[in-house]
Amino acid sequence: MNFQRGRTREEPEINLIPMIDVLLVILIFMMVTTSYAKYSELQINLPQAGGETSTSQVKPINVSIDATEHYAINDNEVRFTGVTALTASLKTAAGEQTDPVIVINADAKTPHQAVINVMEAARQAGFSRITFATQNEVK
Repeated sequence: MNFQRGRTREEPEINLIPMIDVLLVILIFMMVTTSYAKYSELQINLPQAGGETSTSQVKPINVSIDATEHYAINDNEVRFTGVTALTASLKTAAGEQTDPVIVINADAKTPHQAVINVMEAARQAGFSRITFATQNEVK
């Protein structure tokens, strides 16, 4: 007696969904635990350039401003009558230098406008290298 005569036999199939779920969990685990610190330790060979070193010493122009808006250029007091007068004083202090470094030594309580006046005078004189002098905090 064969009772299964009309039934067709089903083929076994492999279900891939649980395997994909396990692989995604492993992938997420690897992404979270991977350290990327090695990328900051790259060995870089910087390009080389041949050039001549400058033999002329660039003498900075020191512009000092106190809290009461008194100006001094290279320790010589300058009376502020306007930005154009300050521009002329900066050009005189520069002498033959085409683009000297302007070092602004401003008191901590100096008005912002006084520093802007020096920066504007340097711009009008054609000087683009401006820096500020600071001091370390006393502990």
